[in-house]
Amino acid sequence: MTFPFQFEIFDKTFYWHAVFETLAFFVGIRVYYFLRKRTTDSISDTNRIIIMIGAMIGALIGSRVIALLENPDEMAHQTFLTLFQNKTVAGGFLGGLFGVELFKKIIGVKAASGDLYVIPIIIALFIGRIGCFSMGIAEPTYGNETNFFLGMDLGDGLTRHPVALYEMFFMIALFIFFQKIKNNNLINGDRFKLFMFLYFLFRFLIEFLKPYKPLFLHLSSIQWSSIFIFVYYYKFIFRIFNIKSK
Repeated sequence: MTFPFQFEIFDKTFYWHAVFETLAFFVGIRVYYFLRKRTTDSISDTNRIIIMIGAMIGALIGSRVIALLENPDEMAHQTFLTLFQNKTVAGGFLGGLFGVELFKKIIGVKAASGDLYVIPIIIALFIGRIGCFSMGIAEPTYGNETNFFLGMDLGDGLTRHPVALYEMFFMIALFIFFQKIKNNNLINGDRFKLFMFLYFLFRFLIEFLKPYKPLFLHLSSIQWSSIFIFVYYYKFIFRIFNIKSK
């Protein structure tokens, strides 16, 4: 297995990463519309589109800002091009959350809107991480050196944690989990909050297997983003796990 995975068309070399990244977006959107047709939605089509625009704008900004903070030593040397090229899914979720809440306030929507996106997001993430895995060490989703049995050479001759592969396994587990609880009588919005908590918990822990650069108190920007999500959803976390706050 040689990283990064690539193919040629008319003597030009292309990376599979771009193909899977595009496919993730396309399939995620199609799954969303498939599920929405089978769901009674209290939010109108127009408002759904506005909310999605808010999510995309927020994700565009958040993914770049958190990615910028992943390399604090290089912040002063960033150009607009490198800022635009660098992005992280965790930052996209964080920015998307702010974008959704802001646009919902603008249009006056108070109903929770995230549950419909959980399964499409999980599927899109799985497909997208195939592309990240295909890049080996050319994409910042590789891990530290390891003797773990899943360790593999990602293109630099060293046996490393294939972090993108771990996330793919985790997405499969999340998909099975949310399918099992789809008929549970949960409050509207709880599924999305639960997804965000579980995903950011995974990202917080998996960062310790990566050669990250600490932002503050030996934690990376993604780990601080995770802590923000835990604090933001603390009431939900206490309620869902039956923790009594004092």
